[in-house]
Amino acid sequence: MCLSHDNWSLNRLVFNIQSMIETFKNCLIVNQNGIVEERFSKWNNNNHSSVILNVDGSCLASNTRAGYGGLFRNYAGNYLTGFSGFIQDSTDILYAELFAIYQGLMLAKEKAIADFVCYSDSLHCINLIKGPSMRFHTYAVLIQDIKELLDHMNITICHTLREGNQCTDFMAKLGASLDIELCHHSSPREGLQSLLRIDAVGTIFSRV
Repeated sequence: MCLSHDNWSLNRLVFNIQSMIETFKNCLIVNQNGIVEERFSKWNNNNHSSVILNVDGSCLASNTRAGYGGLFRNYAGNYLTGFSGFIQDSTDILYAELFAIYQGLMLAKEKAIADFVCYSDSLHCINLIKGPSMRFHTYAVLIQDIKELLDHMNITICHTLREGNQCTDFMAKLGASLDIELCHHSSPREGLQSLLRIDAVGTIFSRV
């Protein structure tokens, strides 16, 4: 009844429990004196043993070029595959963020990756995807396409802070800087390796 008759994998169920705990903890960041306490962020695998997808959108040069990107890693932070692309005729960051999620799901389908966690630093996108369908939203078709892909996969979509999403920020900016609509990267691009190592060792960033 709680899962609406969906068949969730054990990985997905465990991750959702852990994610809910983190959400509750993040709601309690104000101390008794009303002072906002320092928050800490890192690439979040939550010791989750399945594949992890991070996605991001980007607009460069005062929003004149938009791009998107993402990458798949295992729980240890090892690079599996990635993608990036340039978005023509749009400089809307919301569209770029949504399109990054869509392309990540399409790549997962192509690679037969059916059980994974997807992280985005756009809480707005996540709320649009998890919320009820809005027929008259500007990107209603794209949102519906994402929902339909999710219906056929064992996927959990979660929010992450920007500090925990630096590798995909790199990929999204790469996409925005090139004129290639979609490019798959079987190995990390130059400049990404150092960011991957930072994430893999669990480097913690502070955020107030």
